[in-house]
Amino acid sequence: MNVCSFVVNYLKGEVIMDAKKKRLITVLLVAGFVFVGLVMVNGCKKEETAPAPNDTSSEHDHEHGEEGNTHDSEMAMATESAKEVASAAEQTTCPVMVGNPINKAIFTEYKGKKVYFCCPGCDSKFKADPEKYIAKLPQFNQ
Repeated sequence: MNVCSFVVNYLKGEVIMDAKKKRLITVLLVAGFVFVGLVMVNGCKKEETAPAPNDTSSEHDHEHGEEGNTHDSEMAMATESAKEVASAAEQTTCPVMVGNPINKAIFTEYKGKKVYFCCPGCDSKFKADPEKYIAKLPQFNQ
């Protein structure tokens, strides 16, 4: 008796077994269905993330000390952030699942540049063979 016919006969009530085995098989079947359902629901989703609004305000929310108008650390952070945004703006789709929009929270660094993906499974596929996907990335075609 193969597994499929066993499950069909079990569901029909034609399999004779003790209550412990029935309970175990029922739990395993329910767990299997729940697992398959979760995988189907939580697979790669095509969600578009809204771009962050640009803050063009020149107002300050703090007082300046005796040094005056120096904002070196703030400027450095803003420049680094601007580079990341520019890099993300260049790459809009996942290199593994072509056509899917990227999720900026899911990325890896490759040769000093961030590569964004649509879902966690894609980054592991990229890491396994990055050269396969490099041609699809605008940040490496400059």
